[in-house]
Amino acid sequence: MTGQAPDPMTAIDLADPQTHIGDGAQPLFRRLRQENPVAWHPPRGPRRGFWAVTRYADVAAVCREAETFGSTGGNVMETLLHSGDSAAGRMLAVSDGPRHAGVRRLLWQGLTPNKLAAVSERIRDRSRALVHQARLAGDCDFARDVAAHIPLQGICDLLGVPEADRPFILEHTSSALSSEGKTDDAGAARQAKGQLLLYFAKLAATRLGRAPEGELPDLITLLVNGEVQGERLTLDEVVLNCYSLIMGGDETARLTMIGGVLAMIEHPDQWQAWRAGLPVGPAVQEILRWTTPAIHVGRTAMAPTTLAGQVIDAGDAVVAWLNSANYDETEFDEPGRFDLSRTPNRHLSFLYGSHFCIGAHLAQVEIGSLFEALREEVTTLTPAGPAVPIYSSFLHGYSRLPVQLA
Repeated sequence: MTGQAPDPMTAIDLADPQTHIGDGAQPLFRRLRQENPVAWHPPRGPRRGFWAVTRYADVAAVCREAETFGSTGGNVMETLLHSGDSAAGRMLAVSDGPRHAGVRRLLWQGLTPNKLAAVSERIRDRSRALVHQARLAGDCDFARDVAAHIPLQGICDLLGVPEADRPFILEHTSSALSSEGKTDDAGAARQAKGQLLLYFAKLAATRLGRAPEGELPDLITLLVNGEVQGERLTLDEVVLNCYSLIMGGDETARLTMIGGVLAMIEHPDQWQAWRAGLPVGPAVQEILRWTTPAIHVGRTAMAPTTLAGQVIDAGDAVVAWLNSANYDETEFDEPGRFDLSRTPNRHLSFLYGSHFCIGAHLAQVEIGSLFEALREEVTTLTPAGPAVPIYSSFLHGYSRLPVQLA
């Protein structure tokens, strides 16, 4: 064995949040893509082992082949590698097959072009107002003063959360994440999650049997009164999906915005190109690829299968690394270059296949609106302190970004 390179999977723990701070696991991912794109990650303590999938084509296959790689065992390592997800089969993100398709169809009724057009206009107005206020203030924490308020308000609009309740939602979603630092209180996070679930149970009860007249129904009204496979959803299903929508609709878009501004600061040529009039569409896609806020997706092999020549047994845990796929040299030309005019750009930040993000259009409107407001209002972006990374093995980004806007 003398002179043989050690197995990198024995020297690094991909389930450790510390691994993913900054560039995190990118050097390892580059090596795995070339040498071992479906690599066995051994167990660590109480966590079982899993297959780490790092190449773009294989990650896309895991996302696409839902019958082979199922979601009900857990879609993130926190549940997948432990006792599973208690919401399996009841929440959209951890369900498959006809039930999953039925809930998606139900939610699509609240995401029609007319509904999104009204919400999008409010998003643009909020983005302009927040950026204008931050520029007048000079120094700000972009994460907390600007980005925290845009996606949360957008998903609250779609859910029909009353304006008076939104400060409560903002406070408890922030607490429920428990990802800002290594010492965050997990007990407080669980309590915040419980408060949100209780809130949505009470709000859902008020929507039962009555939709607003003359308006397109909000998502909660659709969930409470709609049918899937000929039956109404249970209250648990309604509440769990509300929780999933509020968290998913907030955190990933918010982290993308923060990371996009940091990327503009670190690549001033791209900031100048953006100010000179680059199209919005390709720029938003590159920001999504570059930041990749949700860095992995978990699946369970439903039957014996082979991926990239590697035999995977039924029941094995499989973790597909989106932030590796989005930097795969075989799919992206110079993936380490931040290029707002990059095209094509088939990133996997919204996943792929049947679990493609149901809020993808809303997220792109939110990100585009924010950066258009920055282009209109701001000439220079200057760091005013260090960016503070979040502490997570599932999300990547920053909880604080002090900047000076002028």
